[in-house]
Amino acid sequence: MNIIETNSLTKYYGKSRGITDVNLSVPEGDFFGFIGPNGAGKSTTIRTLLGLISPSGGSAQIFGMDIVKDKEKILGQIGYMPSEPAFYHGMKVRECLRYSARLRGKDCDYEAKRLCERFALDTERKIHELSLGNRKKVSIVCALQHMPGLCILDEPTSGLDPLMQREFYSLLEERNAEGTTIFLSSHVLSEVQHHCRHAAVIREGRIMASDSIENLGNAHTKRVVIKGIHEPPEIMGIKDVKINGDSVNFLYSGTPQMLMEALSKLPITDINIAEPDLEEVFMHYYREEER
Repeated sequence: MNIIETNSLTKYYGKSRGITDVNLSVPEGDFFGFIGPNGAGKSTTIRTLLGLISPSGGSAQIFGMDIVKDKEKILGQIGYMPSEPAFYHGMKVRECLRYSARLRGKDCDYEAKRLCERFALDTERKIHELSLGNRKKVSIVCALQHMPGLCILDEPTSGLDPLMQREFYSLLEERNAEGTTIFLSSHVLSEVQHHCRHAAVIREGRIMASDSIENLGNAHTKRVVIKGIHEPPEIMGIKDVKINGDSVNFLYSGTPQMLMEALSKLPITDINIAEPDLEEVFMHYYREEER
């Protein structure tokens, strides 16, 4: 079963592009990454899924329910963390957490207390006194205290220090192991590569690729470093060439046979062929789209 399913989901702001023909499938229990730079359409997609803004076209289902017709039922089962947390400034943290719980008709005191202790969050402080990092912690507790079946997290770690980022991902891994589906948007590719099992790449409102992290990382592309030559071999499929003295470094997307045949004619002294990291693959998709 897919927890999230979109079909040509589209959102325009007047004549301006939001997202266009977005097709996503997020299986139940997955840890899914949504990758793209700022302005790519990640937040627009999320806000449309949550019913915070109305779609201009297409459709989407969450838990098998329509995001427009069944918005309230869906929201009751989701934990949402926006990229920029906003709360009533005059409230204390504990008041904010209880208010969030009451909106869902649940008693979350036990889990809220446990999470606040885990993230060293002072519940007696007022929201307007908190740093961005501590407001993010409040957002984490609000999103997770009711034990939702689906967490939709929009750039969740911005503002958190490295120690809290690590603790946050430990918590997400625990929840995911218990069956919670995680949908995480980020422009920090290392986060997605280390924690997600599947991911989609979005650019200028369109999905460019959607696959397992392993397949996205391979992308039929290798990072090749050759010593003993001063320019890349003459062969199709070479991109992102970097030359440093007698060393040539490039991405290669052709067949191994073609590469070996070309290299056999050159006076190479050493070679290294490795999988590129996700950031390199991400840039590869963007360059392909530009061409």
